[in-house]
Amino acid sequence: MNKEIKDKIFQKIKESDRIIIARHFRPDGDAIGSSRGLERILKLTYPEKTIKLCNKDNSDFLAFLGSEDEEISDEFISSSLAIILDTATSERLSDPRALNAKYVIKIDHHIEVNKYGNLSWVEDYRSSCSELIADFYNTYKSELKIDKYAATCIYTGMNTDSGRFCFSSTTGETLRLAGLMLDYGVDIENLQANLDLREFKVYKFQADVFEKIKVTDSGLAYLYLDQEMQKKWNLTREEASDSVSLMSSIKGSIAWIAFIENPDKTIRVRLRSRFMTINQVAERYHGGGHDKASGATCYSHEEMENLIKDASEAVKIYKETHNDWI
Repeated sequence: MNKEIKDKIFQKIKESDRIIIARHFRPDGDAIGSSRGLERILKLTYPEKTIKLCNKDNSDFLAFLGSEDEEISDEFISSSLAIILDTATSERLSDPRALNAKYVIKIDHHIEVNKYGNLSWVEDYRSSCSELIADFYNTYKSELKIDKYAATCIYTGMNTDSGRFCFSSTTGETLRLAGLMLDYGVDIENLQANLDLREFKVYKFQADVFEKIKVTDSGLAYLYLDQEMQKKWNLTREEASDSVSLMSSIKGSIAWIAFIENPDKTIRVRLRSRFMTINQVAERYHGGGHDKASGATCYSHEEMENLIKDASEAVKIYKETHNDWI
């Protein structure tokens, strides 16, 4: 079945003179890696086609992979094939105009929340959307071209979304496809330096934030970063969001959540877990995602408190009914 879908996608790419590639807003490594990697592969393979990224935001954290294309016209979009990556819901598009393309293809690895587009290739068991792009290249590598830059983008997405290939979604196929990307010259040392190195202020911030982490009776760990604290440490959006990882190693806390206040007073929510699923909680609060890594949005502190209660209860129930947690 998926080979048939991939064949249809490949045929639409061959037929199209104009192609736009879109992804979700607030991009992570997978959104950036998959979109840039696919763009580069298609530009190398089809230099006669006009292929552009169609997004309205960027990521300072991943700036080493390059900048976004300049904004494109409505006319160009409406006459193009759109390939939308790493986006379970159309509401999360960085540039919603991508839905106005003459034909829309969705490629994603999230649990499907709503269907959109004319053709959909979704494999929610995959570690990343970048893994799907690597698989797509591997399927048609006798016709497609790739280089070190494209492979680096795709490998970056695979690496970051799989937790450095440590999450349960990592399979033998994941590693084989990652190895294929490495064969094209990915500089792992340089890549990891770009992904790992932080300004000294971030470590000072972490020392401060450890004092603010709270743990419920059931073992849910959480923290709230208001605008004042973000301004105090001059944090980028990515640096604030990364605070969720500071709670990942608390013994007995099998779920952890970071609440980050946005400038408009809405609250960005990042939910993570091990052993138990957490996406069902996110879905109740304007979000969703993977079973153990999801995002949501709270529009008030009352909503945030309710989310904490729901997530804490989910942790309690899991612990009462399972023995496999640490």
